[in-house]
Amino acid sequence: MDFYLKENGMQVELEYGSLDVSGNEDYGFRPFQLMIASIAGCSGSVLRKILSKQRIKYEDLSINAEVERNPKEANRIERVVLYYAIKGYHLDPDKLSKNLALARKNCSMIRSVEDSIKIEEHLETIELSQ
Repeated sequence: MDFYLKENGMQVELEYGSLDVSGNEDYGFRPFQLMIASIAGCSGSVLRKILSKQRIKYEDLSINAEVERNPKEANRIERVVLYYAIKGYHLDPDKLSKNLALARKNCSMIRSVEDSIKIEEHLETIELSQ
C-alpha cells in the first residue's frame, strides 16, 4: 500500500476506493477508528465463516465495540470490549460461545494486538419467536 501525505492527513488508493486517514474526523477516518474496525471486522468475518461452515442459521449478527484509551500515553488503546449479539431461532449459547473462542484464535487482527491491547468479548443470544 502506498500512502500519500495530504494537507490534513494521509490517503491510500485501494481496490474499493480511496481511504482518507486523519487525526481530525473532518478529513478522514481517525487511526483508532480503523484499528477498532479492523479488530471487530476481522472477528465478525471469522465468526460468520465458522457459523456458515457449521450450518448454524441466524437472522442477524452485530458487534458493538467499547474502547478504553489512556490519555497519559498518547491516547493509547488499552482495552477493547466487543459485544456480539446474535439473533435467531433455536440458538445454542454454549456452542456459539465455543465458536466465538474459535473465531478469536483465528482472527489475525486480534492475534496481532492481543499482547498490547486487552480484548474482551461478550456474547448475547437473542431468541426470535416464530
